[in-house]
Amino acid sequence: TAPKREFELICGLLADHDSRPNFVLMMVDDLGIGDIGCYGNDTISTPNIDGLAADGVRLTQHLAAAPLCTPSRTAFMTGRYALRAGETSSSRVQVILFLAGSGGLLPNETTFAKLLQKQGYTTGIVGKWHLGVNCESRNDHCHHPNNHGFDFFYGLPFTNFNDCKPGAGKGVLVDVQETLWQISVLLTLASLTLLAARASGLLRVSWTLVAFLAAMSLLSFAAWFVPFELLRTWNCIIMRNGEVVEQPLKLETLNARLMSEAERFVERHKDGPFLLFLSLAHVHTPLFVSEGFTGKSKHGLYGDNVEEVDWMVGKMMETIARLGLSEKTMMYFTSDHGGHIEEGPKGGWNGIYRGGKAMGGWEGGIRVPGIFRWPGRLNPGREVAEPTSLMDVFPTVVKLAGGALPEDRYNTSESIFKVHFFTPNFSPAGAVGCYHTGVCMCHRPFVTYHNPPLVFELSRDPSESRPLSPDTEPRLAEVLERVKRAVTEHRRTLAPVEKQLTWTKVLWKPWLQPCCGTFPFCSCEEKKRSPGEHDLI
Repeated sequence: TAPKREFELICGLLADHDSRPNFVLMMVDDLGIGDIGCYGNDTISTPNIDGLAADGVRLTQHLAAAPLCTPSRTAFMTGRYALRAGETSSSRVQVILFLAGSGGLLPNETTFAKLLQKQGYTTGIVGKWHLGVNCESRNDHCHHPNNHGFDFFYGLPFTNFNDCKPGAGKGVLVDVQETLWQISVLLTLASLTLLAARASGLLRVSWTLVAFLAAMSLLSFAAWFVPFELLRTWNCIIMRNGEVVEQPLKLETLNARLMSEAERFVERHKDGPFLLFLSLAHVHTPLFVSEGFTGKSKHGLYGDNVEEVDWMVGKMMETIARLGLSEKTMMYFTSDHGGHIEEGPKGGWNGIYRGGKAMGGWEGGIRVPGIFRWPGRLNPGREVAEPTSLMDVFPTVVKLAGGALPEDRYNTSESIFKVHFFTPNFSPAGAVGCYHTGVCMCHRPFVTYHNPPLVFELSRDPSESRPLSPDTEPRLAEVLERVKRAVTEHRRTLAPVEKQLTWTKVLWKPWLQPCCGTFPFCSCEEKKRSPGEHDLI
């Protein structure tokens, strides 16, 4: 059921406030709710995030709309479920896989950035996007942040993943890559064997057959090598607005550059009003840290990553304070979904909550940190236990900016019952995770459908270990009937939308590949910018 709306909780505290604030929205990638001190972690040092919570409002039942990057971020940007934007899938494709795919956030979607632009805000995003770039040509930028309400973009149009770090392994369709390679090898061996047999006179083999097998071998090799072996070049890039400025990106200096760009954006627009979305590349694997952070944490490399995130949050807080903007700026901190527990010590910790990233609706994959701070406006140290959602940031910022909310996406509810219509099949047996596949799949045969659905009461059972029954919950029949009516109404309001996560949309298309230089010779390194050099926005 729909959570109670954040903007009611936050704006209710700000009834007498009539000036428009600046907004700094900070989102970490794959951070578990149990990874930071103010949510119970005692092995990783996060004093800045903890300070943000102490000075503001901490949400204890804050929910992502999906347990994976692309659909979660779509919901965050638009204030409605990703299903309505075509960002869901009934196959294994659950997120955007190639920067040169044609799927992404549809141009006609309404983001909070678009609505804030109409209210006179300057809007910027620094960091990860992962909602697509192009539709039909290399430079149409139909899915690009600049086409979705952001005046300024600097960062990763895709995401950080294994191929971005040499030696970290592969991260996209690994089984498909292996199959293509094996087919290529078999076809090559077959053509060479037939060629040798013909040359030795053992077999009478037509040149047509040998040529056909050789051509198929070459095609299968190209189908493997070009899109997959060059993925670091294709996917791991940095863009400044519509221009590719580094290809492939250098992880070792990435965080310093992201922070520099974020600080410069705030400095340029200190007279406001502005909105900055600081979307960090940490703590998605492969893990990397900047100079000075290695070995700092008791929790190994993952802890080093989280502590660098904390430093980045602290730098943002310092910048806001240095410019005298603290009382004029609402700051928000969260994660796009839960931690990736199949990564073991390289992944996040989701506390007492069951499951994690990509695990359907289990709480560990969708319950995330949520912190708001606005000195002088929000009472410090307050906790909000009511269910809230990343989608509620949309109405929060739009209302506080003086904008009008779309009429197609908001209702409220006090309910805390949670329903699962299907759950992922964990592997191996007894595990809480999908260790055989590395990430849980959300299509048959990797899920179990429940009829009647599983129902949990989260205030009494936050770890979702005790499904309700008529014996334990007298209201269960009423809950299921209300859910049935809600599902019927939800489906009634769905409008046809082009699916963005189909194979035809996500597969690599050379004509859509962002490139600095002449394709396919894409390579460039970002030049250092002089202190006095300014951006257009």
